[in-house]
Parts: sequence; C-alpha cells; structure tokens
Amino acid sequence: MSFATGLICRECASTYPTEARYSCEYCFGPLEVSYDLEAARAVVTRESIEAGPRSIWRYGALLPDPGEEPVDLGAGWTPLRRAHRLGEELGLAELWLKDDTRNPTGSFKDRVVSVALSSARRLGFSTAACASTGNLATSVAAHAAAIGWPSVTIIPSDLEKSKIAMTAIFGGTVLGVEGNYDDVNRLCVELVAEHEDWAFANVNLRPYYAEGSKTLAYEIIEQLGWRTPDQVVVPLASGSQFTKIAKGFKEFLELGLVSGEAPVLFGAQATGCSPIATAFAEGAEVVTPQRPHTIARSLAIGNPADGPYVLDELRARGGDCGSVSDEEILECIGLLARTEGIFAETAGGVTIASLRQMVRRGTIDPEKSTVAIISGHGLKTLDVIVDSATVTATIPPTLAAAEAALALHSLVAAS
Repeated sequence: MSFATGLICRECASTYPTEARYSCEYCFGPLEVSYDLEAARAVVTRESIEAGPRSIWRYGALLPDPGEEPVDLGAGWTPLRRAHRLGEELGLAELWLKDDTRNPTGSFKDRVVSVALSSARRLGFSTAACASTGNLATSVAAHAAAIGWPSVTIIPSDLEKSKIAMTAIFGGTVLGVEGNYDDVNRLCVELVAEHEDWAFANVNLRPYYAEGSKTLAYEIIEQLGWRTPDQVVVPLASGSQFTKIAKGFKEFLELGLVSGEAPVLFGAQATGCSPIATAFAEGAEVVTPQRPHTIARSLAIGNPADGPYVLDELRARGGDCGSVSDEEILECIGLLARTEGIFAETAGGVTIASLRQMVRRGTIDPEKSTVAIISGHGLKTLDVIVDSATVTATIPPTLAAAEAALALHSLVAAS
C-alpha cells in the first residue's frame, strides 16, 4: 500500500495525478511525489517496517505505487558500518559509512531505478531509457533486462571503459554522445518528445526516480537503532540525492518514527565540477553552470537540476559544501580502502576528501555523530587507479628473492 497522492510542483504547489510528468504546466517548476503522511501515521510503524523485505521496498508505503509488484533486484538495506579507523584518522568521535557499493549493480542508482521502473510499468511503458554518467545506465540496463524490456542508455562517449562494459553486457542499446553529461541530458529531453512510449528514468519519470534516494535516510535511522545522526555528508551531482535524503529524514520525523531533529547535511563536490560548492562559497542565489573536468565523472554534472534546492537546505540548516581536487580524490579512495576495507569509486573519494576538508575548517563538528554516503563501488572506476595500485615488487620465483623483497618493505627482518 502506498500513501502517495499525486505530484506537486516544488515552486507553485500546483498538483497533478501520478502520471508521466516532470514539470509544472503553469510555472515550469519541477514536480515531486506528495504523500498523505497523516493517513500513513496510523499505519506505518517501526514494527510494520521491520517486518518488510530487506530492500528499499520495506518502505513501500512511503514510495510511489509500484503497481502489482515492484521491479526489484534487491536494492537497499546496505550496511551502515562504524568506521573506527577512518574516524580516528580524520579526528571524528563517531563516524559511520553508508556502504552503497553493496547494491546489485554497485551503486545507489539501483534504489532510484527500482522505483522509477516500477512506476514506469504501472503507467504502461515498456522501454527503459536514461541520460547517464555511467552508474544510472548500468542500473537501468540491468533492471530492464530482468523484466524483459529493451533499454536505451545514453552516455558521454568518453566514460570509463568499465562503466561502458557494465552497461553493455545487459544487452540493451548504449549510445555514446560526443559531449558531456549536460549535452546528453539535452538530447534525452528532445528524445522524450519523439518517443513518448519510452520511460526515461531521470527525465519524464524523474519525480518517481528521485524518491528512491529517500530510502538512504530511512535506512540510516533504522540501522542506528531508530535515531538520527547529527551530520551527513552526501556527494553532489544533480543534487537530487541530497534533497531527497533531506526529505526522507523529515518524513520519518513527521511520522513520529524517530524523535529529535533532522541532521545537518553537507555536500561534496570535485573542484573540476563544483557549481553548487562554488555558488555556496560565493553566497550566490543562482548556480552558474560549469564545464566538467574531473576524474569524478559520476558527479560531473555542470548544470545540476536540484542545485538551488541544495543551496536552500545547506543555508537553512548550517551545512557546508566541500570542493576537492582530483589528487585529493585519489588519495582518499586509498585512505578509505586502507582504513576500512571499502573500495569506492571516485565519488567516494570526493565524499571522504570533502569530509576531511570540512573537519579541518571547522564546519563539521568532530564530536558529533557523522554519516558519510559511499555511493558506488571502485570496480566501476578502475581506470583511475590501475597505474598507481600495482604489485609491490616483481621477483623471480625464489625464496631468497621473496625474502629480500619482504625485507625491503619491512615485512620481515633483514638477514
């Protein structure tokens, strides 16, 4: 049972039924799904949630109606791990990592695609499509394959080879565009008008797609023993994940499922594509688009759709936004791997490097509980580390050579 009531404009509050629509016909503002939380309060309890499946669909009452059954590869209910060693390294008393590398195709995008394609099937679509920087394309192709749908995923042609391969293996159509993500997105908006029977997860299905990110907030609360953390660090691309995580925390508080206050959210961007961080630092009301130039390609959206709403949330709650170099990103991919055994893609390096940066400048309180979102697996961006993460030494197959190499690296005492 879903308590979704329809769509509502985020600017003028005009309402619409739950149909394939993503912008308001009156003010052209973005739409999002609305819910009857008062009715939900009487039904949605801690006990009803805990009795649900170990996936995002344990929160199905607070997600768009999936129809008869959701399109579900098992997204969600990923580990929330206490990061003692990394916390000590960064000077944080209580650090947790939300490890979304464990999702079916290796990123948080499985959450949003499960919701989007469930709504798409309910609305009568039968072809899945998307504009993507890589992770979304893989997830759309995988979910479409699982239900026997064709898929059309459109990506920048210079994406990491690993991400292209992970998408193509599912058998759908993969189009590489000679341009960046913003070029891809513009093309997809044009294609929506030409192919009205295609479900573009992040275009005409965007209001439903975006709701999947709320489940990160729900899970964090539940996995902390039904309490909110004090601070949460979220990587920023379009900004949709950030704004929907904020929405998720607020909904659980409104439903009385948890007491206290919503956490302060903090953003994380790569300096090579940091339109939101730049606007925040400059005190600007408008997010000025940037041309991406960074190894963090999954975050390389130069004109973020939810940028203004991220700024509103950051400023209303006293948050901050990191902006880190490619060198810092690579360093912190390694730091996370060495201290916690988690291999993250470049977006994870952005999150950890930004967390470190904001701790150092005093905007993140080291004594308060902090959660960092690790949104994708490092196997997706092997290209950036294969030249530096290599064998310690190459030796002939002799005991003497092995002992000499071990001694050189202080693993055994030199003879």
